Amino acid sequence: MSNLLICGHINLETTLRVDRFPLNYFPVCYPFFGVHSRAAGVGYNIARALTTLGNPTRLLSLIGQDAVGQLVQHSLAADGLKTEGVLPTMPETCQSVILYDADGRRQIHTDLKDVQSRPYPPDIFQQYLPWCDLAVLCNINYSRPFLAQAKQAGKPIATDVHTISDLDDDYNRDYMAAADILFMSHERLPDAPEDWARKVQNRYGTAVLVIGLGAEGALLAVRQDNLMERFPAVFTRPIVNTIGAGDALFAVFIHSYLQTGSPTTALHYALTFASYKIGAVGAAEGFLTAVELEKLVIGNQ
Repeated sequence: MSNLLICGHINLETTLRVDRFPLNYFPVCYPFFGVHSRAAGVGYNIARALTTLGNPTRLLSLIGQDAVGQLVQHSLAADGLKTEGVLPTMPETCQSVILYDADGRRQIHTDLKDVQSRPYPPDIFQQYLPWCDLAVLCNINYSRPFLAQAKQAGKPIATDVHTISDLDDDYNRDYMAAADILFMSHERLPDAPEDWARKVQNRYGTAVLVIGLGAEGALLAVRQDNLMERFPAVFTRPIVNTIGAGDALFAVFIHSYLQTGSPTTALHYALTFASYKIGAVGAAEGFLTAVELEKLVIGNQ
């Protein structure tokens, strides 16, 4: 297994099951067992998935000094995640509300509080950097300075810029330029995924690029092998909520790629894992162990 240093977002996630989109107005509703709250967020989701698969992880993040922050710390311990890198330095913890319907479609409302203007102590990142095999730097502002630190230390970087439509995107340009493994979604791309992948690799020299295609699977582009290939989605169980699917795909690709050195094998395992994960309600739920994943992959062959 690999030592993985993760710098990324944590929030309290509340999911609400709705009958359909769009919502009609009504003054009150009683969705029994349809409201669910737990710690999540991109950094949390990735760290929990990688830990469940057996990888030693260190998660660096910022939370609040409020009751929600205490709940997050309890969840970290319960999920087997190290707590010392999660700093309660904000007045309030970030929160999100996610509506989802019976088809698995979701609508996300995220309250970042003032996290985007807060720094994370660079000495703590530097403390863990020599230990890690790879730095997973999520595109939250406080991880941005660590791109240069990781590069200077010769550590490979993986990041996911999620929905993007501009090669020169002011917010995500630094992450795309630094990433050795780069993930993104197809949802806002201005070009066909293959054309966009070529543009990204020509601009930034990205070694390994994956574009999530939702229900159609994912596109893999490997610069060294001149590989550009679509991989179909995998079905393992019915969809409940697609929230966190991209984080699961990203996490398991990293896990498998570091183990096997094969990006094609890694994406196949990642698609299987993500398919199973979206049979759960929350973004930080529905994760398989390495043994369970292996059995599921073999069973689907």
